[in-house]
Amino acid sequence: MNIGDIIVTNKKTGKYIGEITAIHEDTYTIRILAVLNHPRQGDLHNPLQADVPFFHERKALAYREQTNIPIRIAKPYDGDIPDYKDSLKTAYTTLKEKLEADIEEPYNQLALKALKSIEKEYALMYSISFD
Repeated sequence: MNIGDIIVTNKKTGKYIGEITAIHEDTYTIRILAVLNHPRQGDLHNPLQADVPFFHERKALAYREQTNIPIRIAKPYDGDIPDYKDSLKTAYTTLKEKLEADIEEPYNQLALKALKSIEKEYALMYSISFD
């Protein structure tokens, strides 16, 4: 792949569409263009667990934020690139609905609380309404 190519990749527990802006020995630097899956909340080392020392809030990577990813996980993307705000809202809502579907699960309760906090930041940063 080359600088300027559009790719799809995972970063931690989120999935994104991005543009390659630099190529290094084992990594690409990409510029985030859209969010396909919102990152899961909580401890990366103990996924889907509520009883952890610190339950992390995980925001999606920001529009045009640059990040490094391993070359081996980048896949070419050739579809339409959704608007960042729309893609963020869709990814956020999809995760929220999944968690709400099993609200009795302790992890889901904590994850929803974390998402509510993040929702306020998204509303301020991107002028997105989640209602």
